[in-house]
Amino acid sequence: MNYNLEERKYNEIAKLIESDGPVGIDAKKTHIIIINALAELHTKIDKLEKEIAELKK
Repeated sequence: MNYNLEERKYNEIAKLIESDGPVGIDAKKTHIIIINALAELHTKIDKLEKEIAELKK
């Protein structure tokens, strides 16, 4: 998997999770973004698995 992001994409993500706190990152917001992305992936995987099962019939 390629974890190298284009600078534009990197900056978009950084803006989403930045905070004025001492660490510089909003942990709650970051976790919400990650959990949402995982939920979207789960939905897509379920859909693909169903499509594959239909093709095997």
